[in-house]
Amino acid sequence: MKIISCIALAAAIALLPGAACPQGKTAPKDAKLYFISPYDGQKIRGGFWVRFGLRNMGVTHAGDDYHNAGHHHLLVDVKDPIDAKEPIPQDKSHLHFGAGQTETFLELPPGTHTLQLVLGDAKHYPFEPPVVSEKITIRVRPAASARR
Repeated sequence: MKIISCIALAAAIALLPGAACPQGKTAPKDAKLYFISPYDGQKIRGGFWVRFGLRNMGVTHAGDDYHNAGHHHLLVDVKDPIDAKEPIPQDKSHLHFGAGQTETFLELPPGTHTLQLVLGDAKHYPFEPPVVSEKITIRVRPAASARR
């Protein structure tokens, strides 16, 4: 009977979901993720280009499990920190660039917005330690044609 109990316990442990544990992909301690543009405090009229910079790591596609490489995620107006034990969400505030893109054209409504970059591994989990940019604040003004 003890053997059956041990087998059942081992099977139950083996079937626990893997998402409950962080992925544990390590990043170099000197990796740096940053914005090339826009810059913190910039006032922008209409749509604008966001260009991502990354130092001491590589950029690859989502799903590609290369050492010291990942893909970009752009967080727009996200207040809560990213949970390292969960994949980075994908919604209108968590934009994924799984094709290895290093820039995007963004259109935001007029007002003040925050932007932050997070590098994700092949399965969209943050690295350990997390590779994140400083959070920047920009102000989007109405397009020139919308003004009176």
